Amino acid sequence: MTDVQVSPQRASDEPTPPMSPATSVQEFLDHDARPVPPVLRYSINEDLGSEPLDVERFISREFHDREVEKVWRKVWQFVCRVDEIPEAGDHIMYDIADDKWLIMRTNSGDIKALSNVCLHRGRALRTEEGRVSELRCPFHGFSWNIDGTSKFIPCQWDFPQIDQPTFSLPEAKVHVWNGFVFINPDPDCESFDSYVGTMLNDWERWNYDDRVIYSHFGGIINANWKITGEAFIEGWHSLATHPQMMEWLGDENTQYDVIPEENWSRQIVPQGVPSPTIANHISEQEVLDSYYETRAFYTAGKGRDLAMENGQTPRVPADSTARRELAAEMRVALAKQFGTDQDHWTDSELLDGIQYFLFPNFYFFAGPRTNAIYRFRPLGNDPDKCIAEVYLLAQAPADGSKPKAPKTRWLQPGETFSDITEIGLLGPVFDQDYANLPHIQDGLKSLKTKGIQLGRYQENRIRHYHQILDRWLAK
Repeated sequence: MTDVQVSPQRASDEPTPPMSPATSVQEFLDHDARPVPPVLRYSINEDLGSEPLDVERFISREFHDREVEKVWRKVWQFVCRVDEIPEAGDHIMYDIADDKWLIMRTNSGDIKALSNVCLHRGRALRTEEGRVSELRCPFHGFSWNIDGTSKFIPCQWDFPQIDQPTFSLPEAKVHVWNGFVFINPDPDCESFDSYVGTMLNDWERWNYDDRVIYSHFGGIINANWKITGEAFIEGWHSLATHPQMMEWLGDENTQYDVIPEENWSRQIVPQGVPSPTIANHISEQEVLDSYYETRAFYTAGKGRDLAMENGQTPRVPADSTARRELAAEMRVALAKQFGTDQDHWTDSELLDGIQYFLFPNFYFFAGPRTNAIYRFRPLGNDPDKCIAEVYLLAQAPADGSKPKAPKTRWLQPGETFSDITEIGLLGPVFDQDYANLPHIQDGLKSLKTKGIQLGRYQENRIRHYHQILDRWLAK
């Protein structure tokens, strides 16, 4: 296999990417009911070219093996939330290709990422998550403390080659940011702050340390991890995939922000406005009614459902818009829920899909409401399958308590995301997304053209995604 080449850049004489003629996000922000912070006022989308993407990167085992060596063993990656492991001995398992990690809370309160493999004969130390006082191999009984140091070597007289004080489990580096836990298996890696770069400046406004998990679910998808991730960094597939959203989702209005040298990107999808495709045929009241009908995804008390009097949605005054009325109602609903003033939040933060992506597996939404976090990673060494997960975070209760994080709900054979009752109408939306992916994976194997074609603007985040990947593969 030849070395992977970085995707070509746009030649100086090529035209700049086309821009949608629809109302821009920045124009919507001009009419926001609250002062808009600078973090939402920039728009950066450098042209990254128009060359097709080679399909081998999605279907080749050889390409996958390079990703394992150059990406998954070298970059910072999201593994869990701190509230999943609140007490000493609490741990989760994080597998990536052949590598097995235990993300463990130690007696000192620190978090460590320990190799989940016995150093005697290679048996996995843990096959279930939970809380333990030690890590004991079920095969012969070799044991380690929860900080990874050696605790017990059975028949130690028979292992003169083992120096117990240094017989510790291998570790990955760990960093906690905003309540999220990241690891990097490379002992010589750059710092987390350096890896994240300028994205940290954006997040000075949003603090997720006070968020708690109220739902975590996932399943196996018959598609490459990149095919799956790409479906969540562009919004214009809604026209064909999520037609029920068109009345309140500004798909073609979406702003996409990419910076070629960085490991992250962003999109802002306006909500409470109709798709430009149907904007001339729908009233503001119909926009609001449709939002209440199809957007109240989550169960009551979780920060996203809107209050309705007598089962009726509010009316949109003649001098207002559905977007403004929805934002006003959300401020009231959040204030009632948390007992504190929520008046400073902009319409955009309350309504829009402000989504950041940090390569390779961290997709997260900004704002004060319930927040969705997506994660996609390979399933073992099969380039045709991946693990897809969704975390739903809500603000912690007003009394300051931190409820125990629920166990992960894994889809069983024959189940769909619609069967997860606590996520309401979000389930069918995910089913619509994931229904496309296996057909894409199969189709790529018989694609007869030069490669995958990408839009110059609306799919620029996908091209940026692959240029980040190429940059790491070339190291």
